[in-house]
Amino acid sequence: MRRANTRFYRRPRAGTKPAPPEGAIAAAPAVLTVVGARPQFVKAAPLSRALRRRVREVLVHTGQHYDPDMSQSFFDELDIPAPDRHLGIGSGSHGRMTGRMLEALEEAMREERPDLVLVLGDTNSTLAGALAAAKLGIPVAHVEAGLRSFQAGMPEEINRRLTDHLAQLLFCPTPTAVANLRAEGITRGVHRVGDVMMDAVRQNLARARRRIRGAGDPQPRSYYLATVHRQENVDDPARLAAILGALQALPHPTLLPVHPRTRKAIRRLRLRPGGNLRLRPPATYLEMLMLESGARAVLTDSGGVQKEAYILGTPCVTLRASTEWVETLEGGANRLAGPDPARIHRAIRAIERSRPRWSPGRVYGRGRAAEAVARVVSAFLARRARSRVKRGGR
Repeated sequence: MRRANTRFYRRPRAGTKPAPPEGAIAAAPAVLTVVGARPQFVKAAPLSRALRRRVREVLVHTGQHYDPDMSQSFFDELDIPAPDRHLGIGSGSHGRMTGRMLEALEEAMREERPDLVLVLGDTNSTLAGALAAAKLGIPVAHVEAGLRSFQAGMPEEINRRLTDHLAQLLFCPTPTAVANLRAEGITRGVHRVGDVMMDAVRQNLARARRRIRGAGDPQPRSYYLATVHRQENVDDPARLAAILGALQALPHPTLLPVHPRTRKAIRRLRLRPGGNLRLRPPATYLEMLMLESGARAVLTDSGGVQKEAYILGTPCVTLRASTEWVETLEGGANRLAGPDPARIHRAIRAIERSRPRWSPGRVYGRGRAAEAVARVVSAFLARRARSRVKRGGR
C-alpha cells in the first residue's frame, strides 16, 4: 500500500509555470470544482489560478451562500473566475439543501463529463459534490482533508468524514490531519500540502493593509472582533443570547459582522444587543483580514477565522467546545470557551493580563499549497490517461 506523502512540496526550480496556450487547455483534462460558501470562495482564489495553469477547470457555484456580501463580493475582490455554472440552490434544511445540490450537481457532471471533481472544506456543498461524483464513478479530490473536531453530531464533522471516505485524493493541511486519516484506515492518496488559506492570507494581506481607511474603521487594538454563525450557536436561542450577552459586556467595543443566518435569528428572537457590542454588515475578505490583524482579540465559532487569527498573530477565543484546528491551541494562541459567558470573560481577562506571543512558522505550510494541489491533481490525471491508453491498446 502506498504511504501518505506527508512532506511539503518544494517550489519548482524554474519558478512559476506559465499559463499554457488556450488550445492546450482546451485539450487538457477537466476538473470540476464545487464551491458554495464564503470559506470556499477564499480557497478557490489561489486554487483556481494554480489549477488553470495545468488543467481545464469548470467552476460550479451551488448557491449555498447567495447574499451578495457573502458571495459576489468575494469573486469581485479576489478576482475569482466567474462560475461556469450557478445552481442557485439557496438556503433550507440540511436534507433539503443537500438533496437539491446532489440532483443539480449530478446533472452538471453528466453534461460536463469531468475527469475529476474537487471539493473544499466541510459544507453541504462539499458533501453533495463528493457524493454526486462518487455515484457517477468520477474520482474525488478533497482539499482540507483529515480535519476532525470529534463532535459526531456537528454537521461539518459529518460532511468532512463522509467526504474523506469517498475521496481518492486527500489534501491535508497538517500532520495532525494525516494522522486522523491514518487512524480511520485511510492512507492511500493522502498528501500533506499545507493550507490553502495560508496562501490566501499571504497573497492578500498587503492589499488589505493598503486599503484606504474609512471614517467608520476602528483604530488598531481598540476593539475585539467577533463572528457567530454555527448552527449549534445560532439555532439555539439560549446559546445565542448567552454569547451576545457575553460579547456586549466585554471591556472594549466588540465588532460583530453579522452573518445572514445570525441576523435572521436575532430578529426572530427579538434580541436587542447593546452595551459594547457593535453590529456591522458582513465584511469582505480584505476587510476581514484588516479587522482580524488589528483586533485586541478575536472571538469566533468559525474554523477559518480561528486559523486566520493564528496566522496573523491575534489571540483568539473559540465559542465552541472543541476545534479541528488543534495547532492553534498551543501557547495560548486560541482558547476554547464555548457559549459560557463566564469562560468567555475568563479567556479575555487571561489574554489582557498576559498577551500570548507565538509564530505560526510552517504549521500551515509556506503559502504554496494551491500549487502543490494542482501538481498532484495534474499528475494523477496524467497517470489515469496513460492507464486508459494502455488498456485500449490491449
